[in-house]
Amino acid sequence: MSAPRRARLKALAKINLDLRVLGKRPDGYHELRTIFQTISLADTIDIAFTPARRTSIELSDAWNIPDNLMVRAARLALDAMRVTGKIEMHLTKRIPMGAGLGGGSSDAAAVLLTLPALAGRILPLERLCELSAQLGSDLTFFLLGGAAAGIGRGTELFPLPDQPARPGLLVAPGVAVSTSDAYRRLSPRLTTESQQNKIFSFTPQVWAGGLGESGRNDFEAVVFQQHPRLAAIKRQLQRSGAAPALMTGSGSAVFGLFRTRSEVSVALAALEKEKAFRISLVSRARYRGIWWRALKEHIVPKLWPPQSRYAP
Repeated sequence: MSAPRRARLKALAKINLDLRVLGKRPDGYHELRTIFQTISLADTIDIAFTPARRTSIELSDAWNIPDNLMVRAARLALDAMRVTGKIEMHLTKRIPMGAGLGGGSSDAAAVLLTLPALAGRILPLERLCELSAQLGSDLTFFLLGGAAAGIGRGTELFPLPDQPARPGLLVAPGVAVSTSDAYRRLSPRLTTESQQNKIFSFTPQVWAGGLGESGRNDFEAVVFQQHPRLAAIKRQLQRSGAAPALMTGSGSAVFGLFRTRSEVSVALAALEKEKAFRISLVSRARYRGIWWRALKEHIVPKLWPPQSRYAP
């Protein structure tokens, strides 16, 4: 049997620097305008691939997540490459689940990016995007990283200029927010007039790289009403000097970005009873650098997506 090829990966979380919900689409999804941004908070994945006549996929983690996206991503990637083999994965989870941070999607995207490098095959970015869209609307973003404007379901992505590695504080209070319920509560407010206003106000946010003064998250209106604690966390971040301070996704994590690390320390002290993480923004260049370093023994340097040096 061939020796396994191994890698240890960092699957980074994301925040939404802006999120507008315009209305329901014919396919049942909602039309979105959003700005994604990768941050330093990350899960760790150990993955090994061994060529074999039959495919087996093993995932060990402390969460025992049913129908894990990583397993589905691994199977999709193997089928797309027409490769069989034994895949062993171990997930060390640090990104809070169900908090609007995209942890599950990031973990699955990490599998899509890594398996071709280990298996000695090449899946072009277009094919990886097709596979990612089968798994989740925000998963495609994690194939790219940095800052990006997302439209449609969030799968149509347009790169934004890299932002400085601004420090921030992410608060994950563990409040359970149902995404489907948040959409249901928000839908009656989605009028034609509000759609036009959102499109007009979203444009300057994009040109400001997501860090303009008019940033918003439409879900806050309905989620904060149901969970006042989240609104209180946002207000405390703002009092500590955060600009912007927003909920990410449909919640329940709330983040604030600051000018200095000392301001982060002040905010952290004010929220000492909450589960909080120091974070920084991760640019697209830094995101790719993290990947190139993690896979350096298996890939051709400086190509994106990572290209296997074992490919025929």
